[in-house]
Amino acid sequence: MLDKMWLALIGAGTLCAVCGGRADAVGEAAFAAAENALQLGLSLAASLSLWLGLLKIAEEAGLMQLAARLLARPLRLLFPGLPPGHPAFGPLSLNVAANLLGLGNAATPFGIKTMELLQQANPQPQRASAPMLTFLLLNTAGVTLLPTLVIGLRAAAGAAAPFDIAPAAFCASLCGCMAALLVDALLRRLTELRR
Repeated sequence: MLDKMWLALIGAGTLCAVCGGRADAVGEAAFAAAENALQLGLSLAASLSLWLGLLKIAEEAGLMQLAARLLARPLRLLFPGLPPGHPAFGPLSLNVAANLLGLGNAATPFGIKTMELLQQANPQPQRASAPMLTFLLLNTAGVTLLPTLVIGLRAAAGAAAPFDIAPAAFCASLCGCMAALLVDALLRRLTELRR
């Protein structure tokens, strides 16, 4: 559906340019945009390679596992329906730790594994369980200490201080996560009261 909308917008813009006698401007803009996209893609790939390499070093040094151990106890409070030794807590902690460092690509496999383990513990497999919904909220509105993608984009665009966004991103993600978890707890409590 979205591809058809983009095609219609591009077609309408091109038709207006041709009717207005500005077809040459459309060609120039298309080539300029392609050049800018290539430059941005290359610089962003370099930035992501740097951050993913640092994550791999941190993982090999045991820093990700340390972060997962530090997050284990607070995460147990967010998932009261899971028993303390549930196997989902391992990949869940690693997912939250990777998201905390702004490495969503590295967090994805841990998130998939967490959902698989939560589904195995789900008493009604055709419906998402409360821990699955809480994890989805935590993964979507998670706290980010270091927004590596945004920092990479700012560096690629030539920002003088690309890291300046980090405090604001941390505060915004913290507020969003707290609000999401508060609504989750409230809705879970209302559901329990209805039963």
